[in-house]
Amino acid sequence: MRGRIIATALCALMLTGAAPAPPKRIVSLNTCADQYVLALADPGQIAALSPYGHDPELSAAVGKARRFKTLKRPAEEVMALRPDLLVGFPSGNGVVGAPPGQWRTLGLASADSYPMILAQIRQVAAAVGHPERGEALIARMNRDLIALPRSRRGGVAAYYQRRGYMTGTGTLVDDLMKRVGLVNLAGKLGKPALSQLPLEEMLAARPDWLIVESGSETIVDQGTEMLHHPILRAIPRIRVPQAWTVCGGPAYVEAARSIVTQVNAAP
Repeated sequence: MRGRIIATALCALMLTGAAPAPPKRIVSLNTCADQYVLALADPGQIAALSPYGHDPELSAAVGKARRFKTLKRPAEEVMALRPDLLVGFPSGNGVVGAPPGQWRTLGLASADSYPMILAQIRQVAAAVGHPERGEALIARMNRDLIALPRSRRGGVAAYYQRRGYMTGTGTLVDDLMKRVGLVNLAGKLGKPALSQLPLEEMLAARPDWLIVESGSETIVDQGTEMLHHPILRAIPRIRVPQAWTVCGGPAYVEAARSIVTQVNAAP
């Protein structure tokens, strides 16, 4: 009988120690991690967000982020904040040092596909102590993507940025294009994940669409002036905020919805 009690107690102890307690002070180190932390953690758990957490051009969750502190000098501030979880910790030695065991870290690579976004949601949700929120978020995203209207037009599209940079295959943008029924021009041309395509080559390729960052309508330097060259005027444009494509996360659905809406609204 005594042995059974001891065994039961040991099992209970093992189960209790199987998962760490939810963190009380979470620090996010980059804007991609910010979006997951803001969507999945309790507000009271968040000690600080990344240096660009309040930048609307880079953060798709800037509305939620404004109420939280952002890091200015991560290497110094993280030590002072004494977090128990760092999310978005860089690979290798990183820029933030701590004695072994002082805090947990969760590294996040740049998401290049929707399945990778779902995997990262589950990782972060478990790390912040709310795995059920991760599953609920995934269910909403899947439901919203299924509910997207079917694109009435396909075609070849080029994600064209300042100074003529074009986003290639194996990227989140490429994954979005496939999602909405578009063909990535970079793939047709055999270009890598990021390449420069001169205006003359773009004109010769004759894409059906140019996908550009919202705000590129204003010329602010030579890089953005290139997007306003007369030879590009005849190519219909799809405008998407950079913050929706620079990182994986819940904004993936917004980006897909916006692209489909603009394609279907085009004359």
